[in-house]
Amino acid sequence: MAEQVEEPSVRPSDPWRGPKFLTTKHNGSHTWQVIAGSATLGLAVAAGAVLAAGPWDNGQRKAERALAAAADRTGGAHHGRTTPEAPRPAPSAPAVLPALTAAEAAQDPAGLRAALTPLVDAPGLGKKLAASVVDTATGEQLYGHGATTPMTPASTIKIATTTAALSVLGPDHRIATTAALSPDSRTLTLVGGGDPTLAKADLRAMAAETADALREDGEDPAGPVRLTYDVSRYTGPELHPISPNENIAPVTALMIDEGRLDGSDRGPADRTDDPAGDAARAFAEALEKAGVQVTGAPREARAADKARTVATHRSAPLSALAERTLTNSDNDIAEALARQTAIAKGEKASFAGARRAVTNELKKLQLPVGGAHFADGSGLDRKDRVTPALLTALLARAADPDRPGLRPVLTGLPIAGFSGTLDGRYERDAAGTGLVRAKTGTLRGVNSLAGTVVDRQGRLLAFAFLASGSTSAAGAEPALDALATALAGV
Repeated sequence: MAEQVEEPSVRPSDPWRGPKFLTTKHNGSHTWQVIAGSATLGLAVAAGAVLAAGPWDNGQRKAERALAAAADRTGGAHHGRTTPEAPRPAPSAPAVLPALTAAEAAQDPAGLRAALTPLVDAPGLGKKLAASVVDTATGEQLYGHGATTPMTPASTIKIATTTAALSVLGPDHRIATTAALSPDSRTLTLVGGGDPTLAKADLRAMAAETADALREDGEDPAGPVRLTYDVSRYTGPELHPISPNENIAPVTALMIDEGRLDGSDRGPADRTDDPAGDAARAFAEALEKAGVQVTGAPREARAADKARTVATHRSAPLSALAERTLTNSDNDIAEALARQTAIAKGEKASFAGARRAVTNELKKLQLPVGGAHFADGSGLDRKDRVTPALLTALLARAADPDRPGLRPVLTGLPIAGFSGTLDGRYERDAAGTGLVRAKTGTLRGVNSLAGTVVDRQGRLLAFAFLASGSTSAAGAEPALDALATALAGV
């Protein structure tokens, strides 16, 4: 039986086109109507005070700014299509509340303990819970409950994966897929760079570019050419330890649409067992349509020595890939980012090489990696271990104004009741709707939640709650959500 994992919402935000959270699924209501009833005292304070707590992103604080504006429909950020029921928002007015002084903004750990202590023993959380809450501005731990205990993190490990990749490669890095032509112009090789988001449309564009290059060489019609494909950029086992599984395709340097066979772009799906071969065959078909004669069936082989690049496709920027990984809990992109990190760190692009590379990069960032074990980049492997203290330290590092390249780790986190894997977990009148922003994690008996929330004083808090031994996600998730929501009210 396939291992239970979290199933991303069918309607999360799309990092390629921007968040889709103007409307929600709750009885056809619209977000402006939904949030107007729940954004009260905390939002009124946060609207001005949070300006002092760090930069504004297209993430949590924009959501809060929109929520505050929705209370009286006088303006605010616009995050989706205008609907007949909701007027087009006016430009946001300048803040009218003064920034909090350091003394006013100081968090009361005793108050936090009082708010969380009754909730950590909820039966739905199972046999064991470890937790950490920190002030991202100071790095101070405000609450700890087994904070340094290594736990199975499930998909919250993606916070570590994306942080390491962004730190090593930078947010503007793009993964290249190329077509290389041999010196005699008779062998064309599709070279995989490790982009799991490569699509058939991208291959068609590469085929047209290749056809133009061949015709420039005096071939009209272009070709004939033999087609090979090169997947040597990755090494080691292609199959994840839980494979075959609908939650992840074979991990190869060449694939299209994450090896999905149903046209989806998120969530579980039937996967091909030959993603590289499928991509090569799709490229051969595109070449034929572009007027290039292809002889024989594509076969696996490395590009010839001194082959020249005749076509290139580059992925979306790493910032967008990281956001998509976190919002949709995308296992395929997570494993790709782990291997890209390994390559950049001089390690082999394998599960083992990625483990060493991610660990070493987090050490370089001076993060508490004691007890951590990165068996994979996605969190599907039960051998993964992280501590709540590591997760909150990662989130605090991403909030550091001096490290803007890590900001997609925050902006990619799902928003409660709005996007990604938190889209359907908060009701329209829930206190945490629009305020909690967090990465979810779910395996059988393992449930986790790690993210950020702005408290009533305008402080950005990072939290991590890792539970094990739960009997069902249906019991554990509301208990985790209650813990995160409580932080917004203290």
